[in-house]
Amino acid sequence: MIAGVGIDIVSISRIERLISRYGDRFLGKVFTERERDEGSRRVVQAPFFAARFAAREAFYKALGTGWGRGLSLKEVSITTAEDGRPLLDIGERIGEEIKGRGIDRWHVSLTHDGDSAIAVVILETS
Repeated sequence: MIAGVGIDIVSISRIERLISRYGDRFLGKVFTERERDEGSRRVVQAPFFAARFAAREAFYKALGTGWGRGLSLKEVSITTAEDGRPLLDIGERIGEEIKGRGIDRWHVSLTHDGDSAIAVVILETS
């Protein structure tokens, strides 16, 4: 059963400006080391990071909590499966919360076009 659905859109140019202005300080605050490594190998990095930022927001919307409440944005990260699919990785603190809610499956979809990066997250219970 679907426990939550979240969607978010992020301006790629906004992320590009943040990377340009704050560089590693911004990237280190928001993204995991694995994400930063993968993103740094991209010729054009801003769409990659914008989609992952949108996925974090979409996850917290699906959960119904928002990401404030003392939780780090890095509690949720996106990795890439060998077949190219994005995978949602959940941190330990968030993992405990979703387990308590009976959420045992999650899905993420990312896309970007023009100046927009969009992510959808679906949370499921058995």
